[in-house]
Amino acid sequence: MPLVEKLFILAIGAQVMLTLVILVLMGRERVPRVMSGEIRVADIAVERTAYPLKARLLSNSFDNQFQLPVLFFVAALLALHVGLVGWIEVVLAWLFVGLRILHAGIHVTTNRVHRRFAAYAAGLAVLAVLWLWLLIRILLAPSI
Repeated sequence: MPLVEKLFILAIGAQVMLTLVILVLMGRERVPRVMSGEIRVADIAVERTAYPLKARLLSNSFDNQFQLPVLFFVAALLALHVGLVGWIEVVLAWLFVGLRILHAGIHVTTNRVHRRFAAYAAGLAVLAVLWLWLLIRILLAPSI
């Protein structure tokens, strides 16, 4: 397997790892509170407001990993499937993942909405460029 494909797959893995890390952190905030009786199951069965702020921030960040990243995963799998992974795709993939890490970091720490939105919008722009680049390459490829 060429180095560019390995680096591309590592970016995919990094995005998956980000999601799993947030999930573990969320569990560490939520589960002990429920197990100790601090929070009743009935109070969290429908909504999250019974959880403390840190747990809600982690939960929202976890949910957010199933928004733009889903479109990233589809683009990444498409690029791998059609064999169009090059250095531009690798750079765009890692840039997207880096921006997702920044977004999540802001989300679960300071949660400054303007900064968080800037990271989100930058990630969206990179993702849009990745998709546009892939579509152009696929449509202009002599035979795929």
